[in-house]
Amino acid sequence: MRLLIVGHGRMGQLVEMLAPDYGFEVAGILEIDSNPEGRGVTEERCRDVDVAVDFSTAQATVATVPRVAAAGVNLVVGTTGWGDREAEVREAVERSGVGAVVAANFSLGANLMNALTATMGRLLRDKDAYGAWIHEAHHKAKRDAPSGTALMLRRALEDVGYSLPVDVSSTRAGWVPGTHTIGFDGPAESLTLAHTVRDRATFAHGALEAARWVSGRKGWYTMQDVLGLASTAS
Repeated sequence: MRLLIVGHGRMGQLVEMLAPDYGFEVAGILEIDSNPEGRGVTEERCRDVDVAVDFSTAQATVATVPRVAAAGVNLVVGTTGWGDREAEVREAVERSGVGAVVAANFSLGANLMNALTATMGRLLRDKDAYGAWIHEAHHKAKRDAPSGTALMLRRALEDVGYSLPVDVSSTRAGWVPGTHTIGFDGPAESLTLAHTVRDRATFAHGALEAARWVSGRKGWYTMQDVLGLASTAS
């Protein structure tokens, strides 16, 4: 299968390096200079491409994804920070009749944490004495705060009817690949669940697994679908 890489920072470079292990040939790479406002996406560039993997910037994703979808190429999108534009991007993908896996976090551990968060939220949603909080820490260069994963965890609570306020906080320092902690604090005890990334390669492995999975599919998916966790988290 042939892969188009959108964004060639640390994540894009990892995807490029690991692609052959997942049966992909890299058909092309779109970087910031070669893809202003998505104009690097052409019919020729997308010819015979099976899947595009996007780890770029929020602005680039909003401009690029509709063009890639219109070219008939399936997508995996790991860029965060564009949630306020999700409805229009999703509509463009669905109108084009392609498949897209869109996730704030592609690691197995983070997605298991999301499913467990939903379970905890269901069990504690009627326990007013237990207040929830989420804290995330990332490297100093990460642009969006709170992280897409922190927002995903909060949404998991909301989706199962946890209606108490959820305090979300962020730390940006050093070179932290990513740490997320969710806690429930009661009058006499606390319950916490944490996920810590040691190597960014886990995100690239997950994105390439998603790229294999979405090939030939149509519709809008998350990593929960790829891992078979969608029913667990609902």
